[in-house]
Amino acid sequence: MTAIALTIAGSDSCGGAGIQADLKIFSALKVYGASVITALTAQNTQRVEAVHVVPPDFVVAQMRAIASDLRVDAIKIGMLATGPVIEAVAEGLKDYPRVPVVLDPVMIAASGIRIERSASTASGSSRGSPLAAIITGSSTTGTRG
Repeated sequence: MTAIALTIAGSDSCGGAGIQADLKIFSALKVYGASVITALTAQNTQRVEAVHVVPPDFVVAQMRAIASDLRVDAIKIGMLATGPVIEAVAEGLKDYPRVPVVLDPVMIAASGIRIERSASTASGSSRGSPLAAIITGSSTTGTRG
């Protein structure tokens, strides 16, 4: 039986980080990858031009749709962008009891641009930590050309 991993993160339009990078890794490890997008970025290998945060209710809707259909074995959480999105993910995680969670917070792109707002950092520390089995030390993401 193929393992299923869910990535909950932002979309990196140049493919070097976020959802795109996670799905590449899952595929390389022969793991079926599902995704919940929390934010869309307009970026290249040099800089982030813009960030569009997905509405929190739609983040929960994505999580619930996947939970109703797939048996998720692990969850990896990256960029959450805002406090309300963090709250939405915490709510959505209730549909995944006993599924191990890796929290890999992303606050700054490799280009040095802050992509996660300060409200989410404080909220993420208090809400995300109790839900995560593993928390990484990374706070940057992406590749530079």
